[in-house]
Amino acid sequence: MDADGSRIRIRPKQYSGRYNKARLWTGWGLIALFVSMPIVPVGGHPAMFLDVAERKFHLFGRTFLATDGVLLMLFLLSTFLTIFWLTTLVGRAWCGWGCPQTVYMELVFRPLERLFEGDRARQAKLDAGGFNVRRFSKNVVYGFLSLFLANVFLSYFVGVARLKLWVTQSPFEHPAPFLVMAVTATLVFLDFAWFREQMCTVACPYARLQAILLDKRSLVIGYDANRGEPRGKGKQRGNLGACVDCGACVVTCPTGIDIREGLQLECIACAQCVDACDSVMDKLGQPRGLVRYASQETLENPGTARKILRPRVVLYPALIAIFMSLLFIIGNKRTVADVTVLRGIGLPYVVVDGNVQNQLRVKIENRRDVEAAFQIELVGMDDGVLIAPENPLRVLPGRREQTSVFVVVPAKSFVTKERKIRMRITDGQGFAQEIPYKILGPELGRS
Repeated sequence: MDADGSRIRIRPKQYSGRYNKARLWTGWGLIALFVSMPIVPVGGHPAMFLDVAERKFHLFGRTFLATDGVLLMLFLLSTFLTIFWLTTLVGRAWCGWGCPQTVYMELVFRPLERLFEGDRARQAKLDAGGFNVRRFSKNVVYGFLSLFLANVFLSYFVGVARLKLWVTQSPFEHPAPFLVMAVTATLVFLDFAWFREQMCTVACPYARLQAILLDKRSLVIGYDANRGEPRGKGKQRGNLGACVDCGACVVTCPTGIDIREGLQLECIACAQCVDACDSVMDKLGQPRGLVRYASQETLENPGTARKILRPRVVLYPALIAIFMSLLFIIGNKRTVADVTVLRGIGLPYVVVDGNVQNQLRVKIENRRDVEAAFQIELVGMDDGVLIAPENPLRVLPGRREQTSVFVVVPAKSFVTKERKIRMRITDGQGFAQEIPYKILGPELGRS
């Protein structure tokens, strides 16, 4: 900001270099992945489909239901620990290389801005002027691009087929989804057309976590002050360092910082300043690396080898391995149906004509993608009778249904107040599960 508090518009200059090319390949690969995942089918469903209406989550051929809370917890814990681990190793590399904010801003929106408005000098002139056709045209394109991204985002939750139908219909036929899309498109437009770097420097909480996630051995973008200082320009450079104070690292920074002032929370580790400084060093015939990826420890102590192994670097992957193993084990133990047997509401049992009746509730969740009919029966009981008003129980795909059954056994069969039984549930499609349970009755057959 200026001294009066007004915002300084950041118009970074683009420098071509090895990191810029690598980020282009990485960024466009991530954009292609984002656009294709709701479209490309895997196992009969989109690669990623958060089906809110049906309460299902399809991810690369695997289907998770709303009841898979343990799996979701393990997945989130593994994700957060992976972020912590990567930050410890390579700092904010995610922000500069993988975050959608940076990828779309630097690879899509800023190139379009340069196409319409010219280089940073011409953009500065437009900032000082009023209405301009070039800037208006740019914002129109931004608007259409925001609508496209909002619809892609919405397809993750409703599916491409349903989204295609909505796009061809009037918004009044589906006002709620249209409102969600409109709000999302507006937020996308405001983000990339107005807020821009403020999302990274002000709104994003990740930068604030650096203080606890980074250490002196983490890989960050840093300036080699031992080699660069004292900086200065001029022909007589006998007593000056390698830095010629050209400002290339400052004018290319997408968040507007000076990397020579040390590690700052606004730095997103995009390496644009590295490419800028290397290009200057090449022109001066000096070695590259005045600004480079390095640890604070090696920058402060030249010649020191970077030590990667330390307690947190070992602890994080160990915990990740544990949680991922649990996720794999529990996930593989899932069956095509979840069956739960509970006691009925009311009296635990009743005695009628010398027989004990226990009312039980059977809940069945169908994990298949097709409807299934579940048969309920008693096994291993010659004197027991199962009365089920709804048997087989039909359950739609991804749904849970409940039915009441009655288990009737002679009262004299109760030696104690409990008797063990087994219930078998089958669906005729390969699923079979036996569930042990205890019914209650009068002790020693006394009614």
